[in-house]
Amino acid sequence: MGVITLTTDLGHKDFYQAALKGSLISELPDVRIVDITHEIPAFNIPRAAFVLANAYHYFPKKTVHIIGINTLFHEGSRYVAMKYNDHFFVGADNGIFSLLLNGQQPQELVEINLIQDLRYLHFPLADILTKSACHIAKGGKLTAIGNTIDQTVEKVTLQPIFDNDTIRGNVVYVDAFGNAITNISKELFNRVQKGRSFTLYFKRSETITNLSWNYNEVTEGEKLCLFGISNFLEIAMNKANASQLLGLFDDESHIIRIEFHN
Repeated sequence: MGVITLTTDLGHKDFYQAALKGSLISELPDVRIVDITHEIPAFNIPRAAFVLANAYHYFPKKTVHIIGINTLFHEGSRYVAMKYNDHFFVGADNGIFSLLLNGQQPQELVEINLIQDLRYLHFPLADILTKSACHIAKGGKLTAIGNTIDQTVEKVTLQPIFDNDTIRGNVVYVDAFGNAITNISKELFNRVQKGRSFTLYFKRSETITNLSWNYNEVTEGEKLCLFGISNFLEIAMNKANASQLLGLFDDESHIIRIEFHN
């Protein structure tokens, strides 16, 4: 029995999510469907990539992950199936694969060559991507549904900028608790820090000078920074919403700067 996860911007209000699941069950009756989220803001590829990148590795190897973001059919549309870290990903070639790979190489990558059913021209999730995901979940080879390619066409990068003494990044995700998660990884922070002290600057005059291990190390309502479950630097507040109270949202205008000093 295959496992297929869903990461989409379909929401819960309309029939689209039900139609997608119905199509999967019709194609593969014994499939196990797991919702990662359907609450990605419409067409927000970076948000979808962040959520999926932090969730997929908790699933068993060979799980198939459908990415339902910006999949609408148009002239020149390209759909891709990828094997990476022994997981499979299926979606539109719109930049999300480059974010998931983050500079790494996939184990296998194909451009899906299934013929689009014109009845589902505006909903390829229920056609091309469903058929591809079910084929893979049944143990089918990627080369049976597509032609091998070296790389995806669309490239998106959200990498921080750094030198020997400074890292500049952005808030890329705000979770349900209001924690503002940046694109600054623990690995990059440690590589540049080299044991030195630091000052984290945001919102012009706001600073933090210590890393915390957990949210309760400071008094309630006080700000802190730490590396949470995602292993990316978070700006948070103990039992308070840092995003709202500190004015930190997931857009490129909110620059996070870290300066290291001896």
